[in-house]
Amino acid sequence: MAQLIGGLGTSHIPAIGNAIHKGLQNEPYWKPFFDGFPPIRHWLGEKKPDVVVMFYNDHGLNFFLDKMPTFAVGAAAQYHNADEGWGIPTLAPLAGEVDLSWHLIHTLVEQEFDVVTCQEMLVDHACTLPLKLFWPEGDCPVAVVPVCINTVQFPLPSAKRCYALGKAVGQAIQSWDSTKKVAVMASGGLSHQLDGERAGFINKAFDLQFIESLTSNPEWATQFSVHELVEKTGTQGVELLMWLAMRGALSAAAPGVRRVHSNYHIPISNTATAVMALEAV
Repeated sequence: MAQLIGGLGTSHIPAIGNAIHKGLQNEPYWKPFFDGFPPIRHWLGEKKPDVVVMFYNDHGLNFFLDKMPTFAVGAAAQYHNADEGWGIPTLAPLAGEVDLSWHLIHTLVEQEFDVVTCQEMLVDHACTLPLKLFWPEGDCPVAVVPVCINTVQFPLPSAKRCYALGKAVGQAIQSWDSTKKVAVMASGGLSHQLDGERAGFINKAFDLQFIESLTSNPEWATQFSVHELVEKTGTQGVELLMWLAMRGALSAAAPGVRRVHSNYHIPISNTATAVMALEAV
């Protein structure tokens, strides 16, 4: 059976891609953010996952306001980058892991998650940037299964539902008939609001409590409704739903986790940024 080795989480602000492209990683503005990655890259070099299941949100590339699925799973052999223009100009297509994709889809439907199956799917910065941050050299060395969660248009899935989705994904990974090693990844957040009266809103205290809970009390954030999460984290901060899904997958795989490394920095482009790696133990 496949081995779920751990979980990763990172922010996916488009400006990060521009900083990578221009080589700004050591500039004072960017260095506190990029300094969070080397310990995790070292861990990944030791563990060498073959596949990443990516929990992320689409930014209008595949789904727009007229058609917005709650959950969608990619089942393509290849995923082409079609970013909005803010990110890295040219990236090679990402390889898909079709067999795992279909195993996830069948398992999720059996567990009453009504997912949209995407046999063709474009990916934007929410999917490509995390991979480039964790594997900065050359082409991406892992295959990808994208799992898209709606955080754009109400109604949004609840925190409890996203955690349950993650658990179902974790169970599916463990039952996948393969010898490959799999990591789950959360892309997005943490607290930020890009428009409206609260534009620029950041809630450091909540962010830090949420990060701590992922190690010590993973279901802590499921007590809050989506509207409460928006109030506490901002309209875009609700992307923390991806982190809950990632953590739910680990809960299905192991009795506990070990925090490999984490970093929190504010602000980057009016956003609270975070990176974390958790090893299943």
